[in-house]
Amino acid sequence: MEEDPETAVEPEEVESSGASGPFGDLGRTIAHLDLDAFFVSAELLRRPELKGLPVIVSGSGPRAVVTTASYEAREFGVGSAMPTAKALRLCPEAVVIPPDSGEYRRLSGLVLDLIRHHVPLVEPAGLDEAYADLSGMVTPSAAMRKVVQDIRVDTGLHASVGIGPNKLVAKVASDADKPDGFVVLTQTQARLRFADSPCRILPGVGPKTRERLERLEIFTVGELAAADEVDLVQIFGPRQGPWLKDRGRFIDSAAVTPNREAVSESRETTFDVDVVDSDVLKARLDRLVDELCKGLNKHGHKGRTIGVKVRYSDFDTHTKARTLEESVSDPDRVGAVAHELFDALNAGKPIRLLGVRVAGFNPVEGKSEDPQLSLPIP
Repeated sequence: MEEDPETAVEPEEVESSGASGPFGDLGRTIAHLDLDAFFVSAELLRRPELKGLPVIVSGSGPRAVVTTASYEAREFGVGSAMPTAKALRLCPEAVVIPPDSGEYRRLSGLVLDLIRHHVPLVEPAGLDEAYADLSGMVTPSAAMRKVVQDIRVDTGLHASVGIGPNKLVAKVASDADKPDGFVVLTQTQARLRFADSPCRILPGVGPKTRERLERLEIFTVGELAAADEVDLVQIFGPRQGPWLKDRGRFIDSAAVTPNREAVSESRETTFDVDVVDSDVLKARLDRLVDELCKGLNKHGHKGRTIGVKVRYSDFDTHTKARTLEESVSDPDRVGAVAHELFDALNAGKPIRLLGVRVAGFNPVEGKSEDPQLSLPIP
């Protein structure tokens, strides 16, 4: 896609060896790399005969959802997190492939190694994305172009890159020209380019937040940037209100942290058919607790906060949590609290999803051995 000359910066225009950095924002230059349609691309490496066809990676069952769709499938309106049954109605000729988490993790590890070969400070943000701190590099854009090239040659995968003065600009820019995008923007240019874009492009601004923003007649990024902070604080509180306004103005001070520690672990299940029988639900809750505690103990995690999530048949979702005086990972301890929380949540209505979570890991016990491995497959 051709870039808008008024909002795009050619890479050579931003290269600088000055200590202040090419963007003049805390002296930082940050890149976000996002693998294009990663799960589908990984499958096409093994099934090249499917290239050019609409391909969907999805689990099975009546309530399976699309994890990733090829760009050919997206032309029919298929998107991630869409129920697979709906995707197949939109695109009946789509080829559905079950996800292979082991292969995706293997490829993700190879990609991270390639990024780290060129940039020492890298933060995994998922199996298919990572941030890289390019601050102080003489030619940051050239370094990232070399990373993209190496990924393509060594793995066969394609990636899109966004570069900016902070993680927020970089993240939004990387998604602007997919696939094979390479967008470099200053903070001001990001505000201009995305002013008319919906607020959903901003990381962290989810559906519930957008609904509340729309009640204030705030629909676009530009409108969010211009919103009265007092109004935002009234609706969202003293912390989230200013944070949202900063998102609209592409202000972000978060650093690239290469060793992000896990702070919680969870397990959940979506039932093929809505369940109302409490005995069946409690038996499944016990299984989820056992799976969760096995994972906690495998990684040396313990947490003080136990939470339960319930989603009813009408998609109304409720959570309840309790914080204990000491960290736990024993299934009996976790299960006892989880059952009490479930009893408080269970309204006797049909339930489609049930989940359990342990959070508030002990700083020593909760250190993740491999940050990328703690991130779930969508």
